[in-house]
Amino acid sequence: MILVVGAGFAGSVVARELAENGYAVRVIDKRDHIAGNAFDQLDSTGVMVHKYGPHIFHTNAKRIFDYLSRFTEWRSYEHKVLSTVNSVLYPFPINRDTINKMYDLDLDEAGASAFLENAREVRSPALTSEDVLLNSVGRELYEAFFYNYTVKQWDRKPSELKAGVAARIPIRTNQDDRYFTDTYQGIPSDGYTAMFANLLEHPNITVDVNTEFNPADTGQYEHVVYTGPIDAYFDFRYGRLPYRSLEFSHEHIQLDKFQEVGTVNYPNDHAYTRITEFKHLTGQVCSGTSIVYEYPVDHTPSNEPYYPIPSEDSEALFRKYSALAKDTTGVTFVGRLAQYRYYNMDQVVGAALTAAKSIIGK
Repeated sequence: MILVVGAGFAGSVVARELAENGYAVRVIDKRDHIAGNAFDQLDSTGVMVHKYGPHIFHTNAKRIFDYLSRFTEWRSYEHKVLSTVNSVLYPFPINRDTINKMYDLDLDEAGASAFLENAREVRSPALTSEDVLLNSVGRELYEAFFYNYTVKQWDRKPSELKAGVAARIPIRTNQDDRYFTDTYQGIPSDGYTAMFANLLEHPNITVDVNTEFNPADTGQYEHVVYTGPIDAYFDFRYGRLPYRSLEFSHEHIQLDKFQEVGTVNYPNDHAYTRITEFKHLTGQVCSGTSIVYEYPVDHTPSNEPYYPIPSEDSEALFRKYSALAKDTTGVTFVGRLAQYRYYNMDQVVGAALTAAKSIIGK
């Protein structure tokens, strides 16, 4: 039997692939539910909410979309975000409409490109997130939309974070106000939890929630697939890898809709970074609406690790744990926490499929 630690995307996809290839698989998770951070459920008022913040599936990889489509139908949904600066809402990521509204201009696409070219501060090479952003939008837009949001989210200045953090956010000169532009975008029609239940529904898979993993038990299994924090597996031998965590404040409001779009960012005001309203995402028609406030906090042993911190010091520490993992026989480390990578959901699925193929090949 193979043990899979974690019933999120990485663990569930690996479990399914192994089960379909004839392996007996036991999946365990310390939480009281499957689906990891994508877990969704009806709240006490009957509104479908994402317990751990909004999850919008998006990918350009047809094979990943087709794979998950075996286990769910999809509600087509393209996420839109507004960002509030001085109590005014602007399209985000920054596009031509953002610039025109902020500066009371009427630029066409060429004019928006020229505006950004004139505003940018050339940073070469662009080694940090600050470099990337100043290089793209200049100081005023950087300070209005990015600087304070980054400090709240990461508890580090953009100059202390690797360039890849800022590179995830596009800057546009057209009027495209979608947060993602991937070919395939949507929400599982019956919810993520239902999709995961279908993934794990196989005669070769058993699932035990409310179950802690003990590395000492690995010898009982033919192989172990570990999707938890890699530093925890090795009992924090070199110290704890840094993460940021989140606290969520869910609220139900007796309104049909609370805000114009799915998510509104608050880069400069309040302790929370954003508010998400779930009915935009799910398309649910019901009385009242449910929202969630997200508060970034330090990761401690008493809360969940959400975001690996992409900095030089954290990468150096991870390399030490990665070397231990390579020398550990009979264990496959896969997923955001096990690989200390800021993966999107489709990237986790891709990594899990690769890991499963490697195990089956062996």
